[in-house]
Amino acid sequence: MWFHPETTRRFAALLEIPAARVSDAMGNDVAMTWVNNNYAMEGIVHERDGEGHTDAWGITWVKQGPFNQIARFPLASAPREQVLAYRFPVQHAEALLQPMVPVAARADSMFIGCDVSPCVFEMYWRLRGMEASMLDVSADPDLADVMFSRCADMAVLLAEEACARFPLDWLWTGDDVASQQALLMSPAMWRRLIKPHLARIVAVGKAHGLWVAYHCCGALRPIIPDLIEIGIDVLNPIQAGCPGMDALDLKQTFGRELAFMGGVDTQGMLPTASPAQVRRATERLIEAMTADGGGYILAASHTVPPETPDDNIFAMYAAAGLSRADIFDRAATIRNRLAQQQP
Repeated sequence: MWFHPETTRRFAALLEIPAARVSDAMGNDVAMTWVNNNYAMEGIVHERDGEGHTDAWGITWVKQGPFNQIARFPLASAPREQVLAYRFPVQHAEALLQPMVPVAARADSMFIGCDVSPCVFEMYWRLRGMEASMLDVSADPDLADVMFSRCADMAVLLAEEACARFPLDWLWTGDDVASQQALLMSPAMWRRLIKPHLARIVAVGKAHGLWVAYHCCGALRPIIPDLIEIGIDVLNPIQAGCPGMDALDLKQTFGRELAFMGGVDTQGMLPTASPAQVRRATERLIEAMTADGGGYILAASHTVPPETPDDNIFAMYAAAGLSRADIFDRAATIRNRLAQQQP
């Protein structure tokens, strides 16, 4: 379960624990972090709007609201030759892998993952900008193919190192290639330009005997059979309001070959329904998605937004068997342990 930063801060105050420990109190049993460019976006946290940093890829990020946003795309107006001359920051691989060290230290009690996203298309548009990237896909697909391959090379490098060094339970990949209405490119174009490179990254996890997860928001149903074909085991986050992404239908159609993570609607149901409605909807989701005995990880379809009432969040967890009292008891345990660590 991922909380919006403001939701996390609110629950930290409510439970009287540090924000970094909220997920523990809420029963999270997955520990993972980013080692690719998503760490530059989400792992580096600035205090005030307007503060920022330039990452190892040359991308400049500035805090706007709760998240870092791209303020400068290093290849935005670059001619073809300059794009081809760009070099990925392979020399920074050691530093990029370091956030996994404290995560791996929790392997005795947590399900450990390493996230090497963004993998292909999303990594390229962070360098090039969305408009220029889409123009390359349509007008210069050979250039796009070369650069997508290099994006994947970086992800493969980090995946191979992470799989070799850390006690992983799964490898996490991702590439947002869909809007809330449709794919950003035709399925045929995705299969030509993205699929082969994504398959190379997935193959690293499979070679190490790991489950491999894939994150993509939006309406990606047309390529789900392709994701299964290249070895994806878990699909996240199931934006149920998007065309073709009804969780129960996906389970019925693909559930024998694919596990799902997500599906609790954060745009409509979770922030606006009553606690009783949230609990019933979550119970129905769990029952339907696990009808064959498994294949489902309860999670929201996006970060749980700050406008979500506390009672609705507690109702969602209650449906999964973790009561409000359980959560407060967990928080009390965390407080006691932290107090014992004080000098």
